[in-house]
Amino acid sequence: MTSTYARFDTVFLFSRFAGAKYSPFSPSPSPSPSPTLLSSGIQLRTKPASRLQSIVALSSSSGAVVAGTDSIEIKSLPTKPIEGQKTGTSGLRKKVKVFMGENYLPNWIQALFNSLPLEDYKNATLVLGGDGRYFNKEASQIIIKIAAGNGVGKILVGKEGILSTPAVSAVIRKRKANGGFIMSASHNPGGPEYDWGIKFNYSSGQPAPESITDKIYGNTLSISEIKVAEIPDIDLSQVGITKYGNFSVEVIDPVSDYLELMEDVFDFDLIRGLLSRSDFGFMFDAMHAVTGAYAKPIFVDNLGAKPDSISNGVPLEDFGHGHPDPNLTYAKDLVDVMYRDDGPNFGAASDGDGDRNMVLGNKFFVTPSDSVAIIAANAQETIPYFRDGPKGLARSMPTSGALDRVAEKLKLPFFEVPTGWKFFGNLMDAGKLSICGEESFGTGSDHIREKDGIWAVLAWLSILAHRNKDTKPGEKLVSVADVVKEYWATYGRNFFSRYDYEECESEGANKMIEYLREIVSKSKAGESYGSYVLQFADDFSYTDPVDGSVASKQGVRFVFTDGSRIIFRLSGTGSAGATVRIYIEQFEPDVSKHDVDAQIALKPLIDLALYVSKLKDFTGREKPTVIT
Repeated sequence: MTSTYARFDTVFLFSRFAGAKYSPFSPSPSPSPSPTLLSSGIQLRTKPASRLQSIVALSSSSGAVVAGTDSIEIKSLPTKPIEGQKTGTSGLRKKVKVFMGENYLPNWIQALFNSLPLEDYKNATLVLGGDGRYFNKEASQIIIKIAAGNGVGKILVGKEGILSTPAVSAVIRKRKANGGFIMSASHNPGGPEYDWGIKFNYSSGQPAPESITDKIYGNTLSISEIKVAEIPDIDLSQVGITKYGNFSVEVIDPVSDYLELMEDVFDFDLIRGLLSRSDFGFMFDAMHAVTGAYAKPIFVDNLGAKPDSISNGVPLEDFGHGHPDPNLTYAKDLVDVMYRDDGPNFGAASDGDGDRNMVLGNKFFVTPSDSVAIIAANAQETIPYFRDGPKGLARSMPTSGALDRVAEKLKLPFFEVPTGWKFFGNLMDAGKLSICGEESFGTGSDHIREKDGIWAVLAWLSILAHRNKDTKPGEKLVSVADVVKEYWATYGRNFFSRYDYEECESEGANKMIEYLREIVSKSKAGESYGSYVLQFADDFSYTDPVDGSVASKQGVRFVFTDGSRIIFRLSGTGSAGATVRIYIEQFEPDVSKHDVDAQIALKPLIDLALYVSKLKDFTGREKPTVIT
């Protein structure tokens, strides 16, 4: 039976409310609850004082029925291409109001299905989840209905739409799904005025390769219809299965599959022994983001940490008005606690979607570059998953060379890749890579195909638990600082810092990069840059050793004869303007100099980077937004 409009209490606005101002928390401008016919032929039904949800109600004139069963009807919704839907290194990210615009999200989702081989989704299982930010629940309903409209067989969705990015990868792999949608803008702020994002991961749990994201973008430029199943909204608040014809939605517990995997990777008994010690203090800051859903079940319920060791542990749509980026600037609450005289022994934070991490000891910050190197150096001895040793190590190009030295000592294959976790996935699938990391607080291994914040925290707890397993009560515990300084004494210290200049005017930022590329094109080895002698300068290019694909223009590098590096990149993870990132690195083998503050040790290089780039002239910025 074809009805004039689907029986939904509330609907998400696909088309423009002609002349009306739309607010997701306000009632319809019209006092009448009756359906409103929009210019596209879509009928909108709203409920006063309700938050608009779900998908459009399709009128009989808005599109033809293209498929149907006794209990599910699929219609074709006419649409037009929308500019600006090209994905970056981590999917498509924009301000949430952009995604709530006319057909913006539906167009991208349909373009994705138009880009995939039929066998990748027809009658297949796909996973859906996100970080709990504003608009995720509404977007979940949109994605489910378009997936059903395109012939997907089953959707596995986290309860309340919640699944961390690592958990999505884990669920895809465990349940042999064909792929999955991740609703997140990662570490970017959430809320009605802030950011939202979407990306697609493939069947091994890894982010879709550029070959697919390029096709998606191409299809957004020619899209003409959206296939939508006319089914009610799914109740995401209860675990269970809902079926409509040959299509089903299973709402799953967001934690269980991921927790089971962590129990396989780590020695929980070993970690439990550390966290239950009365002389060991632990704090985890979930930053009111998705790991709040995982922290209590894992750290408290399974590993014995005290309930009050979890800070900001309730996921909120706006992250408690915070910026869920685990660094020294935005995780200030945790930093303040960890730098007290009586602060905990170990502290950590994770970001919006749970794939990044920051590790701290008492009055001691571990750089992400050092963190991945230290995990790799200790993995075989402390983590059961690596009992046979890692297969290989890799880092993103801007990340410091600390991991290189571990690979050399352990005689392991080593890879330097562009920024973007998808570049690690091919190496993992080919059996060439086990542990990898990025300086942007991303660390992970081949247990899944995403970086993994909680995994990194458990890895560090494993190292500390192993080092302290024979330490008796009353004896001094081996600390985070002890582990790091022992590593420096063995491998040397790579002083490293990153300067972020967020939301710069794109025009000036791009001109600065072009200026630097011009310098690189004329540079010669042996040239002097102050007291530094140039070894080479280039714009980093990467040829994938597995499939031969080439990624070019991945960052302007100045590498000097003493191993020091200056790197300039524009970040692709923001939703507005451009973020200029400058990376500064200098290797120091002398143990007597390892305790020097990084900003002091790197000041000559920092000054050189600002001078060479003319950053102030191009961007007008006097100071960075964030220093890491």
